Amino acid sequence: MTLLRAALAALALVLAVPAIALGSDRFVVRDVPVSQAGVVQARQAQEEFNLVGLHWKGPGTVSFRTASPDGAWSGWHDAAPEVEDKPDSDSAEASAGRGWKLGSPYWTGPAVTIQYRFEGRVTRLRAYFVWSDPHAPTALLPGPTVARATQPTIVRRSQWGADESIVRAHPYYASAVRFAVVHHTAGTNSYSASDSAAIVRGIERYHVLANGWNDIGYNFLVDKYGQVFEGRGGGIMKNVVGAHAEGFNTGSTGVAVLGNYESQKISAAARAALVELLAWRLDVAHVNPLGRLTWTSGGNPQYPAGTKVRLRTVSGHRDTGPTSCPGGTLYAQLPGIAADVASSGLPKLYNPVVTGSLGGAVRFAATLTEELPWTVTIRDAADAMVATGSGTGSAVDWTWDASAFPYGDFTYSIDAGPDLRPAGGKVPGPPPLEVTSLTASPHAVTPNGDGLGEATSVSFSLSTRASVAVEVLNASSQVVRTLAGSFSYSSGRASFTWSGRNSSGHLVRDGRYRIRLTATSPGQRTRKSHGVVVDRTLGHLDVAPTPFSPDGDGRLDSSAIGFSLARDAGVQVRIMDGERTVATVHPLGTLAAGPASLPWGGRNRDGAVADGRYRALVEATTSLGTRVLSVPLVIDTRDPVVRIDSAGHRKDGRTAVRLWLSEPATVRLRYGSPELTGLREIQRQAGYFGLTLPRATRVRAQAEDAAANIGPRVTARVGR
Repeated sequence: MTLLRAALAALALVLAVPAIALGSDRFVVRDVPVSQAGVVQARQAQEEFNLVGLHWKGPGTVSFRTASPDGAWSGWHDAAPEVEDKPDSDSAEASAGRGWKLGSPYWTGPAVTIQYRFEGRVTRLRAYFVWSDPHAPTALLPGPTVARATQPTIVRRSQWGADESIVRAHPYYASAVRFAVVHHTAGTNSYSASDSAAIVRGIERYHVLANGWNDIGYNFLVDKYGQVFEGRGGGIMKNVVGAHAEGFNTGSTGVAVLGNYESQKISAAARAALVELLAWRLDVAHVNPLGRLTWTSGGNPQYPAGTKVRLRTVSGHRDTGPTSCPGGTLYAQLPGIAADVASSGLPKLYNPVVTGSLGGAVRFAATLTEELPWTVTIRDAADAMVATGSGTGSAVDWTWDASAFPYGDFTYSIDAGPDLRPAGGKVPGPPPLEVTSLTASPHAVTPNGDGLGEATSVSFSLSTRASVAVEVLNASSQVVRTLAGSFSYSSGRASFTWSGRNSSGHLVRDGRYRIRLTATSPGQRTRKSHGVVVDRTLGHLDVAPTPFSPDGDGRLDSSAIGFSLARDAGVQVRIMDGERTVATVHPLGTLAAGPASLPWGGRNRDGAVADGRYRALVEATTSLGTRVLSVPLVIDTRDPVVRIDSAGHRKDGRTAVRLWLSEPATVRLRYGSPELTGLREIQRQAGYFGLTLPRATRVRAQAEDAAANIGPRVTARVGR
């Protein structure tokens, strides 16, 4: 059975952060000693509070209860009923709370004492106490009155007393709002209308000062009296990214109803306010409240990052993560709420979509909730009308031929009468002209006639079609070659080569150069450069002989590594097996310009190098960098083996011989009757092979491979 442990929050104990006075409000943080067993008697707190939130470490869970000034105890409350009310896990905002389990802010009403109960192991506990003055004045401003979906009366941040001094960062924005997530705060339902602003202030302070978030997590809050509060700052009509549904904050608006609605319905006033708020905010976003969409999770315990999740436009928090929020009763009410949202403030315009871009065909489409005359208007930067299209029906669909306007700043509006909120925005321009992935391979051009590195391939990518000029500049920024004066390239990858020659066709001097690429499209121009080196220091690398057989028999016992230097250089020559150095033929040191030949007898400091395939690697370093060349090299000291498998006379009197060879080699055959006067030499690969000889009674064979290794002789009598 799990041991339940209770521990008192003794406010006079260790201070994690001093008490912060915020006008008439207070914020106090205490680290609570964690008792390993038993119950610590409750003590009266030094400071009165009316909102509390808990953080803890360990796999266990925490619950708490509080006592009012008159000594009456509340029931026990789960410290984290809405554990996934969080910023997106990949955001900087989420980093402050990592390592701790974050409890929810709970409105307790006036309280002076708190007890904790642990189930499972809890290693650390930190309590955050807020006194949020319920008597602070709150001003309400009426919203505008229009026929379209009406903005409700919203208690703005300045009116409910938001503390802008504690906000940690500027808001950031999504490209659009696509859906709403409805929450409950899971706190008490016993609060007065004058308490609501204090509860919102307390939640702000807990989210920012305790959790370390940038601002209050919700975009809007609604109380049971029908009051609507602005949540996170940044603009009530802007697509502010909140911290209310981990993995689903971007592209959503989060609305929290104050209280716990697991088993209790929200009040009629709260429901009406929620409907009015969502009708207005989703109309601003031009989203169908009865729609469905597939959204990609940014990551949470239930939906890992990248998971496709099917959502309703008006979803509950439990649809996006592992939580019971917004409570079973409120969740069951959401389909009816969405239907009322959809029927409020008609007519409406949904899902405006613009496809195409300036310089071509631009299509405008949208859906209207009823058949109406509609107009699409295009205006330029001076607000002059450039084009217009119109029609009648519930589907807006018009295409503007923008081929005469390849660039510029243009806006559009879709209107369908004074009772409908118009849609509008910027007409997409051509994709921004960008040159990316500019590379030159190889980086060093070595035009010395040895067939290696004689030219470099320059590649780049364009984001859109453009006219491209390509020039080669020397270290003094003088143009030595124009590779392309003004050549038209489509979007995508393109490439060209430079062989180290100037405009006159002559090879340029060794040195550092720059490939400069200038791309131009209507209204746009960009330039990128990439460095290259022309360096003929090292060339004409050769190894001879290879293979060779350093076995001391006087035949091909060593090999010579030859190369040429165009100038004095620091040279190192090594024999490599993959990336491993087998032998150093020439340690790093200066060699003079001219031809060089370095012998190697197949040995290193440990003795003979084993048979195998290697690389002779030459590195030559000057002020222009290090040039590297390598060629294959083979050591072979094994004697080839030839075997006469069969020898016999054919009907025509000639001799048929079948042989087997252990490796590629030259086979010398002597034959005769009985003297071996006949001679034939043939080259064969490893394996079985056959041949025909003049009539003979004896055949002798011997093999010699390319490394001058000579195998044993074998003789066979020819059968009948």
